[in-house]
Amino acid sequence: MYADTETIRKILTQSGDTWAVVGLSNNPSRAAYGVAAVLQRFGKRVVPVHPKAEPVHGEQGYASLTDIPFPVDVVDVFVNSDLAGGVADEATAIGAKAVWFQLGVIDEQAYGRTRAAGLDMVMDRCPAIEIPQLG
Repeated sequence: MYADTETIRKILTQSGDTWAVVGLSNNPSRAAYGVAAVLQRFGKRVVPVHPKAEPVHGEQGYASLTDIPFPVDVVDVFVNSDLAGGVADEATAIGAKAVWFQLGVIDEQAYGRTRAAGLDMVMDRCPAIEIPQLG
């Protein structure tokens, strides 16, 4: 319901290649670290967004979406569901084309607001699982 095949394909192939990954830090044991590496292998520019603003995978980090000084196409959200809605609202405010809530990140109200604002959105899925299946 929140992740139809057509929307997944559109976000991964047509929405653009600059992905802000919210919750991405330099901790290789975290899921965001591995997912970001997969996105890079598939040609995406990964922009780390984390309070520490540390560089990850060779890309400069930023403390928030609003700190990023260039356009972002997709916002990939690795924060817990309680915080995810605020991130989705920020993604809309900065002009992103799509929002992707990772596995286990669910906020139905944020999904509704984001879609109503005209953005594509996927919830409770992982792009690192979906992108290799595009073929």
